[in-house]
Amino acid sequence: MSTSSYGRDPSARLPEAAHHPKRILLTGATGFIGQRLQAALLGSGLQVSAVVRPASAGSSSLAAACQIILADLSDVDALESACAQADAVVYCAGTVRGRELDDFRAANVDGVAAVTEALNRAAANTPFLLISSLAAAGPELSDYARSKYLGEEVLKEQSRFPWSILRPPAVYGPGDTEMRPVLEAARKGLVIRPGPPDQVLSLLHADDLAAAVLAWIEAWPACAGRTFTLDDGRPGGYDWPAIAAAAGGTGSRIIGVPGWLLKSVAVTNLLLSRLFRYAPMLTPGKTRELTRTQWLCDNAAFSEATGWMPAILLEEGVRSLFDE
Repeated sequence: MSTSSYGRDPSARLPEAAHHPKRILLTGATGFIGQRLQAALLGSGLQVSAVVRPASAGSSSLAAACQIILADLSDVDALESACAQADAVVYCAGTVRGRELDDFRAANVDGVAAVTEALNRAAANTPFLLISSLAAAGPELSDYARSKYLGEEVLKEQSRFPWSILRPPAVYGPGDTEMRPVLEAARKGLVIRPGPPDQVLSLLHADDLAAAVLAWIEAWPACAGRTFTLDDGRPGGYDWPAIAAAAGGTGSRIIGVPGWLLKSVAVTNLLLSRLFRYAPMLTPGKTRELTRTQWLCDNAAFSEATGWMPAILLEEGVRSLFDE
């Protein structure tokens, strides 16, 4: 499918109900970002149907107001039925830990393909939002990054409905287990810098990401067939001294990890994960992500299309995170 076919006037051939989606089908609802999305969607008066694996049916991460659809992301028939009842689909499922590409494929690639096929079968021209990752801009860096890129490509190539993609940077907030330890250490005066001294990063609070999804729901025709990056609006992103300052640490020490040491730890971790069968976060591929000089986003296109503006800079986000 041409990526421009839904970019001109996608609303012209859709029923009135599709202009203002009320029934949202959400995947990945029990994850860190998914939980913030649940709260934001329900808080805006929208109806949320959450696709949940049978093994997670009793999860306390699901809001009581969510309709639960028990289905694996490989069950296209069940997904088709769910898609037929939705006014919009938000794909937030994802895997961030793994030893090799196949460990990421089920959620990051095959799941996208299954929901795409299901929505094609439903033939409803229902708008679809894929929450991807800024890492997809560097598919050569890691298996995770490649899986996010491949998921985007599957959607673009196979869809017969209007789609949009969001590529957020590192996301933090309540429930986060990846950025929180970094910020907590910075509050105590210790910053471990994995990249070069001039490294700069964009960041985004989970609640700002949830607000962006709400903005997309209201303005999706202007976003159809487009890929956007998002951040918290700080010009030029954050270097590590800025992260330390925003975290509120007094007299912070910034310690750079030598590249050889980071790679050695990553290789060891990968070998141990194969021996003890756990899903590692730090791998040689992840070190290439961590040591990249720039991971920067630009809100301009998405803000112009939807009117969304981020509201939470890192200093406020850290304060609310540790005051919760």
